[in-house]
Amino acid sequence: MNTLRTQGLTAHSAQDAEASRRAWLQQAAGGLAAAWGLWGASQASAAPQKTAGASGQVLVVGAGMSGLAAARALVDAGWSVTVLEARPRLGGRIWTDHSLGLPLDLGASWIHGTQGNPVTDLAREAGARMVSTSYDSAITFNTSGQPVTRAERSQLDSLTRRMNKVLKAGQQADKDRSVRSTVTQGMGYAQMSAEDKRYTDFLINSTIEQEWAGAATALSTYWHDASKGFKGGDVLFPDGYSALIEHLAEGVDVRLGHAVSSINWQSSGVKVQTSQGAFAADHVLITVPLGVLKAGGVNFTPALPQAKRDAISQLGMGVFNKCFLQFDDVFWDPGFDWQEYIPQTYGLWTEWVSLTRPTGKPVLLGFNAADTAQSMELQSDEATVDSAMQTLRTVFGPQTPQPKAWAVSHWGADPWSRGSYSFNALGSHPRQRDDLARSVSSRLFFAGEATSRQYFATVHGAMMSGQRAAEEIMSSAASVRSAL
Repeated sequence: MNTLRTQGLTAHSAQDAEASRRAWLQQAAGGLAAAWGLWGASQASAAPQKTAGASGQVLVVGAGMSGLAAARALVDAGWSVTVLEARPRLGGRIWTDHSLGLPLDLGASWIHGTQGNPVTDLAREAGARMVSTSYDSAITFNTSGQPVTRAERSQLDSLTRRMNKVLKAGQQADKDRSVRSTVTQGMGYAQMSAEDKRYTDFLINSTIEQEWAGAATALSTYWHDASKGFKGGDVLFPDGYSALIEHLAEGVDVRLGHAVSSINWQSSGVKVQTSQGAFAADHVLITVPLGVLKAGGVNFTPALPQAKRDAISQLGMGVFNKCFLQFDDVFWDPGFDWQEYIPQTYGLWTEWVSLTRPTGKPVLLGFNAADTAQSMELQSDEATVDSAMQTLRTVFGPQTPQPKAWAVSHWGADPWSRGSYSFNALGSHPRQRDDLARSVSSRLFFAGEATSRQYFATVHGAMMSGQRAAEEIMSSAASVRSAL
């Protein structure tokens, strides 16, 4: 068996945030863009590299959606821009993998809410094919693997209403608590039957953890869903999300394989040290994922302001992983986009998407989030696939064939992301995203989904943050010039 491992993915030959269908939590999802680091085609040199531009020199750290959206705006405005990227590829947490012979998005998959969404406009501009999926096209299986009965559906709906009610009450309480604590205490979880406990666990995982990527024990009741969304349906890209990234990157100077280790902003300009040499510029835009900042992946001299360091420390970074299973034939009902399962084990393989209708391929995509996703990263991909197949055989029968190929993401272990996307953790406040986004001394600027107070955890949040940062850089330079 040949195995290819590249940071967030292991793909085997021989073998979307995206994940809840609950309308009350559809504001944001899935996957996201922004990578940290820097790459380069140039050789390292002792002296920092600096090139003159018509309006100024900018280094962008990270060639994900936010970094490339900013770079595109600055280049189009006549600025000299160099994008530094740690990975050997573009896209960051947007990653279309082709190792199984078809495009599979290991990171972001969907545009969530197409109406008025800037990512929709970008997709049309790039000529990318879009196919809709529907949260209403779903079937739920009980723990025995049978479609839920009318009585079971009624009980699930009743528990959903109760959960919504206690969360709403918790958001008006005098003290913030974790989502898990609010739900279990408010619903009298300890006194529930074993069946109702299992249903409640399923609802917490499938509608909250799979949406926000954080553990229910870590998510803030006050702020976990404090985001906005766009109207319209959801679409994915049968040819891969990377088409949008490639379109943005056209004509932009991107240096791959340049991992940034330090940023020195104590002089009039900024110096950036990478694995392949030093760079200097008037401004630096940092778009590395929150997980990398939390891990101390970039050293800042002087240290960042306290409010920014507090935001980095207190906001959460979630994990949301995917497992693509490719089969010879379709053995499930391809008329349903979403297949849900109520597991015996908390959080295990509750959400699946059939890619057959949108892509024409016999592929199932399973999701795991939060603590379950993190624990699975500690085992082999073969063990993960075996676990997935146990669930599928419970639902579709013991004769269910082995997949002929698979691909599994590992975003928590990926050194250039350290997670999938950010969440509002217990002890944090949404205004800390503003602190994270705020520029420093007109030299350091920040973008990425985690800096978006209204649209965190989304590709459109990442894209809009990059455009916002580009405007801040240009406005800052204009203010300096007008003062001279």
